[in-house]
Amino acid sequence: MAETNDRELMREYADGDSEAAFAALVQRHINLVYSIALRLVRNSPDAQDVTQAVFIILAKKAANLRDRATLTGWLYETTRFTARELLRKRARQQAREQEAYMSSNLDDANPDELWRQVEPLLEEAMSRLSEKDRTLIALRFFEEKSGAETAALLGIKEFAAHKRTARALEKLRQFFAKRGVKSTTAILAGAISTHSVQAAPAALAKSVTAGVFVKGAATSTSTLTLVKGALKIMAWTKMKTGIAVGVGILLAAGTATTIVVHQTKAAAMEASDADKTWRFPDIGSDTVETLAPEVKILPTLFPAGGNLAQGSGTNSDKFVGISQPAINIVWAAYNWPQSRVIFTDGEPTNRYDFIATLNGASREALKRELKDKLGLVGRVETKNMDVLQLEIVNPHAPGLQPPTQETYSYMHSDDFLSERRREIKWANGPLSKMREFLESGSKWPIIGPIDDTKHYSVDFTWTEKDPIDTEHKELQAALRDQLGLALVQTNVPMEMLVVEKVK
Repeated sequence: MAETNDRELMREYADGDSEAAFAALVQRHINLVYSIALRLVRNSPDAQDVTQAVFIILAKKAANLRDRATLTGWLYETTRFTARELLRKRARQQAREQEAYMSSNLDDANPDELWRQVEPLLEEAMSRLSEKDRTLIALRFFEEKSGAETAALLGIKEFAAHKRTARALEKLRQFFAKRGVKSTTAILAGAISTHSVQAAPAALAKSVTAGVFVKGAATSTSTLTLVKGALKIMAWTKMKTGIAVGVGILLAAGTATTIVVHQTKAAAMEASDADKTWRFPDIGSDTVETLAPEVKILPTLFPAGGNLAQGSGTNSDKFVGISQPAINIVWAAYNWPQSRVIFTDGEPTNRYDFIATLNGASREALKRELKDKLGLVGRVETKNMDVLQLEIVNPHAPGLQPPTQETYSYMHSDDFLSERRREIKWANGPLSKMREFLESGSKWPIIGPIDDTKHYSVDFTWTEKDPIDTEHKELQAALRDQLGLALVQTNVPMEMLVVEKVK
């Protein structure tokens, strides 16, 4: 299957410089890369240059990509960066010609009216999605993978893949609707699936492969320049991810923007060469699994924000956190719910970059590092605590359905300024699942329910409009109406992780 072959071929090329393995990768993905480039640069010669450059970059980055299950997402993003570099150069050197290219007529031979309207807008629409959603759409409708195949490649549940696909398609539909292109998500998906990938020119695959294996000798100067520019964009994009401002705000911020950008550049320069393999704001689970074993806690280089990633393997105890509060490091080290943690001297206010990537020993090593670097030690102690108890008040509520033979569980959260919309589903499980889901987003410990013997299928959604709803009124109403559950405040003895400062 593709998820195995991409990894094996990349390893074969990275380890043995295998031309056959690289040629197989080119043959598999060239139509995808060429089609994306063609929509972005609007003409075949430039699209071929972009395609050539993308695969040269792939060859250069082979050692870092050898453990990826699929190259689709990486190729999509790299094609966008490379095409952006080409367009930037063209705009600077031939502004009028660029405008002519962008306003030229599309292929009039395409009989599908919807596709004729969608095609010139598709890559702009795709750019409005997150990188994860772009990869999802590319796998499902550009490369026509099934839902199960897509889920396996991305390391997520098939149910989650279907839900994320539906949301991404709806975002695309809304984008097109605002520009006068009316459609349903189903028709849009069909149009994209049918027309989005075009065959690259027959000789291009051979040219691409040859360009890599003669180390650029047969590659034009303009293409090599494009490679260098795209690599710079990719490096800069990775470095600046996590700065939580848009381009318009950046431009309007003036001097403040210059300071933020300079701080980010300084952060990248300050990190040692070894640390650069993990110390960047948008690190993900797949990268965590590939890192060398080490344990560190360092003052953050990214005050603007970062990410907390756990290894993607089953029950992985590998973690990398960028710009994280101390409580998240405590959680990774002690595997203890954050709502059940007490800092005796107050929670530290500083933020940290940390890594713990030992095989099977990360948590214990991270505990020692917490003590050595931050002077924090945790112990389990039973205390009387105010808690919320989950109780069943209506066992016949509409959201509690008989269990099915499926085994999925799913939680999704969207943050919209002052609102948080959450969706929780599972096919076959006890109500303690709901307690776990709710407590993961609560500062209160949640216990119960008393009767946890029955299994249900659950479909639950709610919107938190008041972020200072200390009495959980909105959540209480949704739980009662949909699931027949209530959260009742009580005081009980509970095991808490007490974290204290030691000398």
